[in-house]
Amino acid sequence: MINIIINSDPRYNINKDNIKAVVLDKLAKLRISGRIEVGINIVGDRKMHELNRKYRGLDSTTNVLSFALEDASPSSLQHVPRIGFVAAPDKWLRLGDIVVSYPQVIEDASLDGISVDEEIKNLISHGLNHLLGIHHS
Repeated sequence: MINIIINSDPRYNINKDNIKAVVLDKLAKLRISGRIEVGINIVGDRKMHELNRKYRGLDSTTNVLSFALEDASPSSLQHVPRIGFVAAPDKWLRLGDIVVSYPQVIEDASLDGISVDEEIKNLISHGLNHLLGIHHS
């Protein structure tokens, strides 16, 4: 079972079904299954700027951030549930949260000539990679 928690300001026109599909597809392609939870948060630039300043020491906004709760990598996840530092009594593997700036999505989509939905899917996929321990090369 995979639990995807999506939080968004109502003024942002997002397709929650598309977001869930991206997460489910990515996990299926990596053959990751079990009791997994991931949070997706769609925020404004002010909140993203605040998160960057607080957690990364950057005085600017970005399009996506990810906050992992477990020390995860695809090879270790093949035998889910894998519990990190403290075993959760309910045996759920909580990957963490992905935060996406909706204003940045609009700007990036315009620059890349793609739809807002497509850009959100790209950023969710990128953030999920980070939660799974797949980082930039």
